[in-house]
Amino acid sequence: MELLIGSKLFAGISENDIIPMLKCLKAEKKSFSKGEYIFRAGDKIKSAAFLLSGKTVIQKEDYWGNLSIINVILPGNLFGEAFAGPDSPDFTGNAIAAENSDILFMDFRRLMTTCSSACSFHHAAVINMFSVITEKNRMLTQKIEHMAQRTTRAKLLSYLSACSVQSGSSSFEIPLNRQQLADYLSVERSAMSNELSKMQSDGIIEYSKNHFTLK
Repeated sequence: MELLIGSKLFAGISENDIIPMLKCLKAEKKSFSKGEYIFRAGDKIKSAAFLLSGKTVIQKEDYWGNLSIINVILPGNLFGEAFAGPDSPDFTGNAIAAENSDILFMDFRRLMTTCSSACSFHHAAVINMFSVITEKNRMLTQKIEHMAQRTTRAKLLSYLSACSVQSGSSSFEIPLNRQQLADYLSVERSAMSNELSKMQSDGIIEYSKNHFTLK
């Protein structure tokens, strides 16, 4: 409940209203093991997914098997909503549990249409949904900015700088392991690891596993 109240989707909605809201949206909780598919490319999606615990990655694989991570979903965040509308296309990537995860599925169509019960919270939920979608667009724009950099070092600096700003500190942890970071930035893992070592030797960064400090 604390996670729901603190999320953007349920902002401004009281705890007393959240339970009836979940019933209105036909919410259903499911658990997924690490590596299990939540959505597959080509799926017809009717429910948006809200991550309660664990971690999920949205990734795409091309004809030759090259992998690209589109987004990393952490607890308190929604995913799949862009493909859950009545006229939305099939899901274009794969949503996979990167860790054991608990997910709350909600009927997105019921959220975006007028509620027959005239729920007091419905209007607030619709406004919150647009806020969530707007934030997703900003995140995708930011990823394009990282990808637009010409070198592996520039891509890393762009990504790490954004993480620093988001955390509000020069020391922070990223939600990606080395392979996931390489897939997210579309660079070769060994070349990226070498570049990270050079950046540390040059005094630009310090890092240990997923913890980074910008100098």
